[in-house]
Amino acid sequence: MNKKINILPIIITCLFSITGCTKLNEQILDESSVANMTQKQIAESLIAPVYAKLPDIFLHTNYFALQEIPTDEAILPYRGGTDWYDGGIYITSHKHEFLTSDKNINATWILLFQSISRSISAINQLPEVNDPSAKTFIAEARAMRAYYSMLSLDLFGLIFTKDDAGQLSKILRGSEAIEYIKGEFLAAEADLPTINETHGRMSKAAVWGMLARLHLNAAVYKDIYSPNFNFASEDMDKVIEYCDKIIGTNNYQFSPEYFALFDDNNNTNKEIVFAVDQRSDLNGHNRMAYFSLSGDQFPLPDYVGANGTDGPAITPDFYRSWADFYAPNDPKIDPRFYKENLSRYSDPANNCVPAAQFYINRGILRGQQYGLKKKDGVFLKCPNGDMLVDSLFHASRSKPTLPVYFTEKVDFTLEGSNYPSGYRVSKYMFSRKSVSGRNFGEANIVILRLADIYMMRAEAKLRKSNDANAALADVNTVRASRTARQAPPALTSIDLNALFRERGFEFYWECLRRTDMIRFGKYEGTWTEKTNTNPKKRIFPIPQAAMDGASSLKDYLKQNDSY
Repeated sequence: MNKKINILPIIITCLFSITGCTKLNEQILDESSVANMTQKQIAESLIAPVYAKLPDIFLHTNYFALQEIPTDEAILPYRGGTDWYDGGIYITSHKHEFLTSDKNINATWILLFQSISRSISAINQLPEVNDPSAKTFIAEARAMRAYYSMLSLDLFGLIFTKDDAGQLSKILRGSEAIEYIKGEFLAAEADLPTINETHGRMSKAAVWGMLARLHLNAAVYKDIYSPNFNFASEDMDKVIEYCDKIIGTNNYQFSPEYFALFDDNNNTNKEIVFAVDQRSDLNGHNRMAYFSLSGDQFPLPDYVGANGTDGPAITPDFYRSWADFYAPNDPKIDPRFYKENLSRYSDPANNCVPAAQFYINRGILRGQQYGLKKKDGVFLKCPNGDMLVDSLFHASRSKPTLPVYFTEKVDFTLEGSNYPSGYRVSKYMFSRKSVSGRNFGEANIVILRLADIYMMRAEAKLRKSNDANAALADVNTVRASRTARQAPPALTSIDLNALFRERGFEFYWECLRRTDMIRFGKYEGTWTEKTNTNPKKRIFPIPQAAMDGASSLKDYLKQNDSY
């Protein structure tokens, strides 16, 4: 093999030579360092960078913000006139007034193409490594390149392709981009294990799931601004085929407790097919748990600095989709909506909890919140030494008389932007290992799970032949699987509108909503603080920095319409 292997040669001339360089401090394997490494270690050092930026892509302010804030699921107002303004990007994003200077859009763009560059580097250099693992790692790198390209196509309507680091990338859109991504997934499939030892690595099943997603959204990607998408039968057949393959392996099982999918130890959850690996021994941390909670919610008795940040809430419109469907019952009869861990909410007498048993509630949080009370830098305790659980106030916001009472109303008005406004989401577990509450969530971030396989198959059956009976069976299989408490009642009928609603119930806060809304023809609708009906806002603008970087290449990079 060559005496020098460059892991990530300057990010393929700094992000396809068009978007500028960032400092990466990547390891360079030269003669001296290679001499002390086995071939297997060299192979591992080449595949690791391919996955390394995935956690950054799924940071709460990057891909999550792009997939959730512009939808009817999430809204992030200027809290109290002091927090989360960030140049107005969360307000303009929710209103579909996206800016080419939006830092979240720019960060996601850069991270995607850095990751594609790292994949190319691995694909080019792994063949020189004399170890059996190299063949599998090449397949993983190709599959990840396809996955990152699919995200780029979904978000920006284009992909960049190249095989040689010295080449100028070719830009593909529409059908050409779909065929390229499909070809890369299929080329990788044969050399991947059917199921990987960790769901943080690509496998055959993960590739099949991504191919199902690709075919399900192909009509959108082929004609992104179309008023009516043409879901071809052959695409729906492929969705069914790939979903059948995953189900047929019998390697995946539904999680009886819905919220266990988002717990610290979800790396062993049998429902998850593919995820962002965030285990602590891999130095992985995410911020999903703290993003929506109040700054006066302290989920960890051991750490007085671990709290929320008063970020996004769900819109009243999304809440109404639950409340109206389950009326006259409360939507908490659905175990995906809410899980009570602190009995203080249902029994005022239960205000003392042993520290080891203190867990905040999960799901959609409404009304008065109860939790740990802090005084002089320590949490208050009951006479028996248990943690005192009492009603919370916004003391950390210098509003000690303002209750942490989450309201349905949330919008961009003064009242609707106040700290208590909006029902909050506590879907991911607040990590028991956290020391700050800001960046130590160690639950793997779910990208693909068995429930989505059944839901995609149901949708394909409806779109192909209006086979409502088969689609209903798939959806009810998912509903019936949540048996740890009480499964939600079975549906008696299904159509596309009902399936869209059901996807919201099952996958809220999982970075799927924007893509779902576009595919179901809902994205130009009206909801809280959003009236823009321009279909050309279905994809985001290419960041201005990228446009400026490509300006010397005549007609190379064209800005998306309406920006």
